[in-house]
This record gives sequence, structure tokens and C-alpha cells, in this order.
Amino acid sequence: MFAPERLTLGVFLPLRFYAGDMQALAGQADLVAEIDRRGFAAVWVRDVPLFDPAFGDAGQLFDPFTYLGFLAARTRSIALATGSAIFTLRHPIDLAKAAASLDRLSGGRLVLGIASGDRPIEFPAYGLEHGERAERFAQAVAYFRQLMRPGLLAVDSPLGRFQRAALLPQPAAGAIPLIVTGASGQSPAWIAEHADGWLTYPDATHTLEGPQRLANKIRAWRQRIADGGFRPHMTNEWLDLADDPDHPRTPLQGGYVLRTGRKGLIDLLHAWQTAGVNHAALGIQFSQRPAAEVIQELAEDVLPHFPSHPGPAPLPAAW
Repeated sequence: MFAPERLTLGVFLPLRFYAGDMQALAGQADLVAEIDRRGFAAVWVRDVPLFDPAFGDAGQLFDPFTYLGFLAARTRSIALATGSAIFTLRHPIDLAKAAASLDRLSGGRLVLGIASGDRPIEFPAYGLEHGERAERFAQAVAYFRQLMRPGLLAVDSPLGRFQRAALLPQPAAGAIPLIVTGASGQSPAWIAEHADGWLTYPDATHTLEGPQRLANKIRAWRQRIADGGFRPHMTNEWLDLADDPDHPRTPLQGGYVLRTGRKGLIDLLHAWQTAGVNHAALGIQFSQRPAAEVIQELAEDVLPHFPSHPGPAPLPAAW
């Protein structure tokens, strides 16, 4: 997925929004297998425990870890990413157990986007205070990191404590990348210190100024990274890809969706790459054209400009 000064492409699921009928997701796994075969870098799933009609869409519907496990068996090399697992709502032991299991079963392909949550109805449903989510998020990240260490552990956290126990299985390659989404209630300094990467909204995508502001944000974050080492930045956009390749970049739904032809999309992705973005996750839920048709055009006409990196092969996972 990631290399300095380069950008790769992923696809956000679901490919079609749920609107009261599960048939909206019929055949999606077959298209994900095609996305993998075509050489995209990642496929992304969301984490929405409860559907709140007053808030917005239902998200992926399936539990993210369960569904990525299902997709792991249908794919071979594509990274499996959460965008994002809600670390405030789940206990760190449950998160770590599910994440490490999925990582092992997929041969080390899990990338864990994480967030503090933004749907207020979910917090009282879990018996939690919405206003305490930032503090709980930081505590959960620290606990999760401790659980990833090998051997017998002793943990003393506000979220729980134990002596001389270990988490099994361990991740396939010793660690799972934690990609912080937005601020998640944390300071820029905290994100620079604790995040393995950063996923943010892209700013305006139909003007030159949007990518310029994004570049300033990325530059300020990277200047805070103490060791100066490379950490990737990611962004995403919801697309309505027009069949006219010259269709201008046009914001829809207050800028939440971008309608564009592929030439405008390629120009935007180049601008993001110049800004310091290393991976772009594209959601095609709003596209008026069939999902398979959009994927084919992205694969044949856009992906060659932003190829995935060879990287190491997934580890053996013949469980």
C-alpha cells in the first residue's frame, strides 16, 4: 500500500449502499476477488455496530472482522483494511484477538484503521459516555499495543488488568499497523507519536486549493514525527464516475460526493500524490453506473498511473 512520494489505490466497501434490502450486497465478494486480481492495493470496510437512520447510512452491515475474514478466503494479495474499527466501543482484548486472528488467517494482510467513533447513539448503547470517547480511545490504543507484545504479559490499564498471560495468536509479522482516522479526539502531537499512519478527509476535491490545504496538513504532521521516519498518509473520496472521461470534477451533496470523468480523477490523484498522500481509498457507492463497470474502468485506465507496490508476498496461511 505505501511508499514515500507514491500513491496507490484502494476500494471502499460496500460497493452499493444498503437501502432496506440485503440484496444490495449480492455478488460483492466476487467483485472484491476481481479487485484483488486487478492489482488494487487494498479493500476497505467500515465499522458501524448500530444503524441510526437519523445519522446516515448503515455502513458495511457485516461485522468488519468477520467480513474481512470471509474476504481473506476469497483473495490472495490485497491488503484488508478497516476504515475504521471503533476502538472506544470494543474492549482492547476483543479487538486484539480478532485483529491478530484475521492477520494470521490472511497471511499478514490486515491494516487496522482505528477511530474514536462519531455516532452518538452507540455510546449509551454500550453503557459508555460519548464525551469520554477521546480518553478511552487513547487508553484502548495503549492497551492494544501492549497485547501485541510476545510472551507473558502484565497489563495495568484503566480498561483492565492481568498478570502473566499472553495473547494468541500473535500477528503474522509481529505487529499490526494502526492508522488513526481524523483526530479521534487526540492532539496533533499524540497522532505524530502514536499513529503508524494517518487517514484524513481530503478537503475540497474540485478545486486546486483543496489539495494545497491537504499538503499543508500532511507536512505539519510529518514535521512532528520525532524520528523523521516515513509514515503513510491516506485519504478517501466517494465517487460518481461519469462515463464521459472529460466530465469536469463537480461536487455533489454539499461536497460529500465527487462526480467526475476519469481524466479529472487522474488529475486529482496526481495532486494528492504531490501533496504527500500515499494511498487513496475510493468509494463507488454513489456511482450511477454498475459497480463492475466502474471497477473495470478504474483498473484499466486509472490504476496504471498509480500501481500497487510489489512488497513482500503474504505469509503462508494454509490453516
